[in-house]
Amino acid sequence: MSVSAYCIFCYRQIGTSGPATKTHLPWNDIRKIAKVTGSLILGGFVFITYEVLSLKKLLQLDTQAIHQEKLKSFVYVRTASLNPSEYQGITYQARKEIHKAVRKILEAEAKIFRRPFHEHFSTFDGEDHECALWLLLKKSQSEDREIRLQAVQDLANNRHWHDYQYGTVAQTCDQRTAIGLARSKDIDLRFFLPPPPLPKIKNDYAIEDELRLLLVSLPQTGLDPCVQYFTSLALRESSQTLAAQRGGLWCFGGNGLPYCETLSKIPSETVELFCLQALVQHSKVPSHCDKIEAKGGLQLLQRIYQLRKDSAKIQRNIIRIIGNMALDERLHSSIVRAGWVSVLAEVMKSPHVIQSSHASRALANLDRETVKEKYPDGVYVLHPQYRSRKSIAYRSNELLDKLRAAGVGDRPLVWVSHSMGGLLVKKMLVDASKNPEMDKIVNNTRGIVFYSVPHHGSQLAEYSINARYLLFPSVEVKELSKDSPALKELNDDFLAFAKDKKFSVLSFAETLPTHIGSMLKLHVVPLESAKLGIGDLIPVDVNHLNICKPKKKDAFLYQRTLKFIQDVLAQELRD
Repeated sequence: MSVSAYCIFCYRQIGTSGPATKTHLPWNDIRKIAKVTGSLILGGFVFITYEVLSLKKLLQLDTQAIHQEKLKSFVYVRTASLNPSEYQGITYQARKEIHKAVRKILEAEAKIFRRPFHEHFSTFDGEDHECALWLLLKKSQSEDREIRLQAVQDLANNRHWHDYQYGTVAQTCDQRTAIGLARSKDIDLRFFLPPPPLPKIKNDYAIEDELRLLLVSLPQTGLDPCVQYFTSLALRESSQTLAAQRGGLWCFGGNGLPYCETLSKIPSETVELFCLQALVQHSKVPSHCDKIEAKGGLQLLQRIYQLRKDSAKIQRNIIRIIGNMALDERLHSSIVRAGWVSVLAEVMKSPHVIQSSHASRALANLDRETVKEKYPDGVYVLHPQYRSRKSIAYRSNELLDKLRAAGVGDRPLVWVSHSMGGLLVKKMLVDASKNPEMDKIVNNTRGIVFYSVPHHGSQLAEYSINARYLLFPSVEVKELSKDSPALKELNDDFLAFAKDKKFSVLSFAETLPTHIGSMLKLHVVPLESAKLGIGDLIPVDVNHLNICKPKKKDAFLYQRTLKFIQDVLAQELRD
């Protein structure tokens, strides 16, 4: 319990023939306390009374209500006004908030575990989002990756949570969920715990000394010349040498008085910056990152970051160090425990592109759930800064629901798809064939047109990140790799489905390379990958981007596509 409140616990045995356990307080005194402060029964055997001494601090009560989920739950009581006429007194308001919050937790537990609600709270009118919060937290830890991703997205998108619910998520979510929330667009920062409190320091020079000790503890041999330069520079420069430069020393004919006067006035920010630049270089060496973590470097950097909020250069170098250390997955837990997720989520909202880019890189390196690439120092992540690439399976379910809601499938249906969209159409139809609710979409499909669809993958996955995102910005690149097992399975499933339904298929293939920038040109989808295995395949002298963009109505691509649609619809009328 916090110092702002105290509890009196009186345990009474229930359902046994033995005598009740004696308490240390006379029952008359307990009745007096209960009369003043109110009472609350949890689980039928704990009698708790509260007296609020100060509401300026957060009151937390471990309810253990969701113990079976192995999640530690807290009830947050919002600060009440000190005006008794407005809130009928501090004690009354605190008791009211505690009772209300605990009743909600208990009802959520009853809903989740399908148990009868305790009779003492049977009149409680629970809100749906109370139960939804715990269900989403449970789903965020599912073994199914798609369920986890959807749960994090749903948590981030909801805007109706109360303060204590944000606090509940902050304290109960796992590391993977916290990172996912931090990489969600427009995320509410109340989802994150603040950095842990650190011991106070006497002065700025203590920070400087700690930085020097950290640098000295790192390996100094076998370093890259760049690392050697920055390290020696940081260890050579100090507030004393800077003071000497300003006033001069007696031994060099300078005036000692200015030196003495300025010795205590020299800002340590410049020295800190030298040290941090050296640490940036050290953090590029994996073994040195281990040393930085072992010597408490993450906590030291957190302290400096909080003290130097007015120095963009210092904060930027610190975020660079965190981003470099995040390249090593073994250090992820330490980075999260040191409170960096909440800091990075906040910096992501910075209007300064360089600041937000560094934070985006660090979070992307931490996010092994959706990001397969790792971004070394010197890479500026401008797009996508947030979680936006979704798997084919996820998009399939998402679009099927939207299409069915829009009435698609009530009439004959012809699909026209380009590139990645063709894989998505195949996945949607295979998925729909397994869902009775999607029978209309399946049964009314009459034909499909594929424009340069990589049925067997693309070598694009082997090229640079910029090239991948230019052409496939909204899908995980690993699903497009040449001869991908996932693509082979999808193609086999689709061919079996298509042969069973006997609808028409027309495919076009690019024959010209696509220029990406000034240096790179390639066939994004070669002829062998565009070959589905059923229907007609027509090579066309266009590149990947223009194959679905006929310039005019008398162009071959337009006319051939139009004829295909007319033929399948005419067949529908004949049937």
